[in-house]
Amino acid sequence: MSSKPRHRKLFRHKLLLDEGFPVRSYFPRLNARYDLEHIKEDLHLSGISDHNVYEIATKEGRLVVTFNEKDFAELIKNKVAGVIAVSATLTNDQIEKKILALLSRSSAKELFGKLTSISGETRS
Repeated sequence: MSSKPRHRKLFRHKLLLDEGFPVRSYFPRLNARYDLEHIKEDLHLSGISDHNVYEIATKEGRLVVTFNEKDFAELIKNKVAGVIAVSATLTNDQIEKKILALLSRSSAKELFGKLTSISGETRS
């Protein structure tokens, strides 16, 4: 009797791209697979505080994607939102690949309530 590998259905994560982050059109595969919104391009909010960005993520159950690790790390106080901090040294293609890999191996709420960093370093 052969057993087929069980594939876990991908959770459709909801991401909120911070104002300083490239707009979602730069990430076509990520945009097709997950629910992306850009704070400025989609929500038409410009110049709002990091606290307010995190509050929006909390209300909508989103993960904030930002280059601003330091300021957002201090804001994580609940399990209904989270932060993915990305190294500014990565290209848009590298960012997309690394976020896709992270989200595809993460369960529905695994990234919530914490800061997850994505750098240019690779694991050996």
